[in-house]
Amino acid sequence: MSLILSPLLIFIAFLLLLLVTLSAPFIHPIYLFRLSVHASSSLFNAGVNASAQFGAFGYCLSAIQVAHTTSIQNLISRTTTAALVIHPIAAGLSFLALLTSLFMLRRGQNGTARLPSLLTLIVGSTAAVLTTIVFLIDVILVAVLRHRIQKASDGDLTLNWGNAVWMILGATVALWSAMLGAVCGEILMTLRIFWTEFMPRHD
Repeated sequence: MSLILSPLLIFIAFLLLLLVTLSAPFIHPIYLFRLSVHASSSLFNAGVNASAQFGAFGYCLSAIQVAHTTSIQNLISRTTTAALVIHPIAAGLSFLALLTSLFMLRRGQNGTARLPSLLTLIVGSTAAVLTTIVFLIDVILVAVLRHRIQKASDGDLTLNWGNAVWMILGATVALWSAMLGAVCGEILMTLRIFWTEFMPRHD
């Protein structure tokens, strides 16, 4: 059971990161944040609502496009877009960790194969660190943009957190849990080898 747990957690993390990478404009229900425009006129008793959902590779607008679109594009800088490119890199590393973790299921003479376990630990730890950085970047990015937009729009624009941020948090927790399981597995395997080879047998 412990052998299956690490690959399963890495698979869950990879799936979450892949969905976030393919978020808006490709998968509309998954997004990092949503900008909503609310403009109303008391004179004509009418209102205009529009929204834009931002994902790792851009955004998708609702059917109604308004003049605020230009100001939105100005607020989302090239640095922001460059920071979001890290998402597919984290997904790629987690996929490599998944591949190496599958080889852990092959048992050698002394239990799990050692080389795949070490490779999983190295690649998985790198993926976990990068995913943690991605989560922190997303949280800071959304918080900063939310402040800038509230300040610049006088309340006409509102920014809401998207589900992709919490999916990345789930992927981060899954990867670190998998790495903890891999480390515990390595320690138990080393103790088992030491016990069978060096401890005297009483026949």
